[in-house]
Amino acid sequence: MIEHIVLIRFKNELSNAQLDELIQKTLSLKDYIPGIIDIQQGRNFSTRSKGYEIALTARFTDRAALENYLPHPKHQEILASLKELGLEDTIVVDFEI
Repeated sequence: MIEHIVLIRFKNELSNAQLDELIQKTLSLKDYIPGIIDIQQGRNFSTRSKGYEIALTARFTDRAALENYLPHPKHQEILASLKELGLEDTIVVDFEI
């Protein structure tokens, strides 16, 4: 299995409605993309986050599932939404479990 972790930072502060919509869209990826075992996303509440506001964890069956996820049209829609919302930076970590 593969664990995929993403931390997201935006240029400007987003409204609660914008964050809620982003989270719901992201969580729905499990319904569209094969190989996702679990996906979680939420708002950071730690004061140690260095400005990263949203965290994502996704678990995939294997590396091939992760590789298929990245170019998938539904995932690309999320990436486009992030850019529209003012994405500043991400940190991505993938590892086998």
